This record gives sequence, C-alpha cells and structure tokens, in this order.
Amino acid sequence: MNGRMEVKPTPLLIDSFMPSCDVTIAEHVIVRRDPSTTFRSARELDFLSIHTPVLHVAMWARGIPARLTGHSAEPPPRLVLSQGDPLPGWVVLGEQPGYELVFGAVGKFWQPNIEWRDVAAEDFAAFAEPGWGKIAASFSVVPYGERASLLTYECRTTTTDSRSRQKFLRYWELMRPFIAHILRATVRTIRDNTEQPKT
Repeated sequence: MNGRMEVKPTPLLIDSFMPSCDVTIAEHVIVRRDPSTTFRSARELDFLSIHTPVLHVAMWARGIPARLTGHSAEPPPRLVLSQGDPLPGWVVLGEQPGYELVFGAVGKFWQPNIEWRDVAAEDFAAFAEPGWGKIAASFSVVPYGERASLLTYECRTTTTDSRSRQKFLRYWELMRPFIAHILRATVRTIRDNTEQPKT
C-alpha cells in the first residue's frame, strides 16, 4: 500500500443534461453546517431574496428595454424553483437528493428583450433547434471535513448554432463579471441562510 486513500468521484447529474458547453462558470463557498442541512437550504432558496447593490443596478438596467416597450411585468412574490414557482423558460431538470439540484432554461438571453422557450425537462438535453441558447445550472453539496460542507453553484451555457454562439459570446464578454457576482451573491445567501437560519 502507498498510504493514499482513493476517493471515488461522484457523477454529476448536470453532465447528463449538458456534458459540453460554450462557457462555464462556478462559485464555491464553505458552509459551517452538515451537507444535508446545506443542501436543503440551497433547494429551498428564494431567488428573490438575493440582494446586493450591484445586482439591483444590473437587474434594473437589464429591464430597461422591457419597460420602454411596455412589456415589463411585476415580479412574483417569491421564486423557489424546486417548489414549482414559475419563471419563464426555467425548469427543474433533475435532482440527486441531498447532493445535487439541476435546473435549466432555453432562451435568446443575448437580446435586449430576452425571449424564452418552454422546453420540458425530458426534452432539454436533446433540444437543438437553431437560434437558441441553453443554460444548465446546479447546486451541489459535498462534505468539507467533519462539520462543514462545500457548496458549489455552477452554470453552463451552450448554443444550438454558430450564429447564436457568436451573439452569445459577445454578450458573455460583457456580462461575465455581473454573472459571476450573481453566483457569488447566491452562494453567500445560501450560506447565511444555513448558518444563521431565521427564527
């Protein structure tokens, strides 16, 4: 024996929905609670509870075209994807209980007014109609030492044709810092909710 302990990797469910992509981004945070509690907190996240000054400005700016054309809509009172709260284009794709939650969307998110396409979870992986982009995102939780967890929020994006890829990559070059900020704010919100639950 060489003294090394071999750790068997756990397959990621997100790989079955999007094994390859045009871009990927991920944020990680250590949560000082057990994996089961951390995963439950991630699964029950209300996305509308995420607040930072930069996020508010980015969302306000993103909504300008819709407001100018009269297509803006009031946000829902809450947004918990795992509990079926509606968000145009988005759907829960699958779950490994206690470990990973995968959700995704199909849309033309590089446009000033985003156009979403409702695609069922069972059709998501094979969807390849030209002109669209696909996002697959996941929360995953693994043990970190004996008393903590490592929470990861990963977001992958692919496109269905070369023209859409060009449009998306131009959009990505501009928006990547804001998207990274949103992911960081999300994992920190989950961490805070888990370590200091509201009473």
